[in-house]
Amino acid sequence: MLRGFRNPNTRRRKRVRLYPDVLQRVGDEGPEVLQRGGDEGPDVLQRGGDEGTKDGDGQRPVGRRIEDLLVSGGWIAQTQLQEALAEQKRTNEKFATILVRLGFVSEEDLAQILSSQYGIRTIRLPEIAIDHEVVRLVPAWIAKRHGLIPVERTNGTLTLAMADPNNLSALDEVAFMTGLEVVPAIATPSEIRDAIEQHYKTPSSPPPSPVASLLTEVEDEVRKIELALGADVVKGDDPSELRASADRAPVVRFVNLIMVDAIRRGVSDIHFEPYEDVLRVRFRLDGVLHEAVAIPKRLEPAIASRIKIMANLDIAEHRLPQDGAFKFRYESREIDLRVSVLPTIFGEGVSIRILDRETVNLDLTQLGFDAWCLEQFRKAIHSPHGIILITGPTGSGKTTTLYSAVNEVNSGQINIMTVEDPVEYSIKGVNQVQVNEEIGRTFATVLRSFLRHDPDVILVGEMRDLETAQVAVRAALTGHLVLSTIHTNDCSSTIDRLLDMGIPPFLVSSSVRLILAQRLVRKVCPDCRERYEIDEESLALLGHVPQGLGKCTAYKSRGCETCNFTGMKDRTAMFEIMPITDEIRSLIVLRRSSEEIREVAQRQGMKTLRMEGLLKVVEGITTVPEVLRVTAE
Repeated sequence: MLRGFRNPNTRRRKRVRLYPDVLQRVGDEGPEVLQRGGDEGPDVLQRGGDEGTKDGDGQRPVGRRIEDLLVSGGWIAQTQLQEALAEQKRTNEKFATILVRLGFVSEEDLAQILSSQYGIRTIRLPEIAIDHEVVRLVPAWIAKRHGLIPVERTNGTLTLAMADPNNLSALDEVAFMTGLEVVPAIATPSEIRDAIEQHYKTPSSPPPSPVASLLTEVEDEVRKIELALGADVVKGDDPSELRASADRAPVVRFVNLIMVDAIRRGVSDIHFEPYEDVLRVRFRLDGVLHEAVAIPKRLEPAIASRIKIMANLDIAEHRLPQDGAFKFRYESREIDLRVSVLPTIFGEGVSIRILDRETVNLDLTQLGFDAWCLEQFRKAIHSPHGIILITGPTGSGKTTTLYSAVNEVNSGQINIMTVEDPVEYSIKGVNQVQVNEEIGRTFATVLRSFLRHDPDVILVGEMRDLETAQVAVRAALTGHLVLSTIHTNDCSSTIDRLLDMGIPPFLVSSSVRLILAQRLVRKVCPDCRERYEIDEESLALLGHVPQGLGKCTAYKSRGCETCNFTGMKDRTAMFEIMPITDEIRSLIVLRRSSEEIREVAQRQGMKTLRMEGLLKVVEGITTVPEVLRVTAE
């Protein structure tokens, strides 16, 4: 229940005390699992998103979107709304921020509009003195993330200055953490930013990370689980005992808490790793693993069984690896999760891959291409035939680049077919097939079938063997555009890989149109970065080709709460693109070395991954150590 900001007609919602950064309005059982393993265990319910509240006229001022209020009130035109929404899709900024930046409304006007619509007072932060003790009630990481600041405490009521009073999750979060009635007041975003900078100083040492303090915050739940399981450890030999322990409410909630935290943080993988005395949970964030929590060992069987039930796996099987999947509803959106269970010497390790469609950017212009690379790649994907190969290690973003290419050419006038293992994201207007080797549905057999279905573009998830490569080459030579991935280190060594697989040189030279190698590199955190000057010449020893810029402004970061004191936040891609020109075709036919092919490609404009990464250092996007980490030679 939202304290101090709730219509009397609004249904009361039950909440649970969660650890920091995971304060959700959920039922006792946690978020809803849409595809569970059979009918075992209680349903897990989630009230995703807020449906708003109704006033006496049946309208919904609380919970209505800002854009709806502005259009219905005549503050902005429909054309301006569409322009602002398109800009929001491109930049992922907040809608109100975009309106102000485009000049459609001023910050002051927007504050007055919201004030009149919601009946909430506006305040001028520069004109009031905020008590430091009041500021301390709300941690800096919450204030910065939600764009709010506490301004006044009267008995059991706390007043928050915020730009968006419709941010119910922020109000609930502060109410939970403080135990006070929360009353919103409206201030302009710029005044809130200035107040946060003034009143929240960067701590000299990092406070406990919300992830690192997970176990502390859920100690009560852990004790409930232990009590529910009793003193005896569930050994895992009796499926009925395992099922009963996995279905107990504390176990269900505990697993859901971990998944909700991972999804909110943008984690790509959750690892449950059993050791002799503990079950360790780690999150992969921006490509790097961070330890989240260590769980008592005796809870391992119940937690592993709960995940198996959700993924429709056999909870009685402990000797063989198992793979499954399920859907998870969080904040009114569905998220796909892939589960892999692996028996180890100390128990069953569980890995969960999180596939959130809303966090995937399929716009080629937003992936990190420079002008030359983008031009070459677009020219290749709009070609009528040939093979385009994307190479790189696991987790380097190859699938995202493939999907972005398909998304760009998906005009509705061509037939696009994909064969993947597994299908990670569903693309509207594309025929997607998942490999199932147990029944003989391999890459090669599906590819042969594709050729009888009149495709224009074929996407092959991975070119693993000679048979798949041969069919792909034949498809490219018979007038189809084929996109695929292959595991090599760089563009020139991909040619050697194809030849080693058994593809004749003349077929490689005549079918392959472009090769792209890529890596993902972390970006400097924008909230704590610090400028410094760097001379281009000093990077030459590392492989940088000076651009004649001399002294450049680069960035390093000291770490802050936004980036969990790592100094790095989010990732971008580095690309090495090698178009197959006539000269390179001649070298392939002559079976020349990959080093010679690389030299010719560089003369023709190709930048290596190291060169591309150091250019991003000069541009202030990343750091030298980060580039060296992902391009170690």
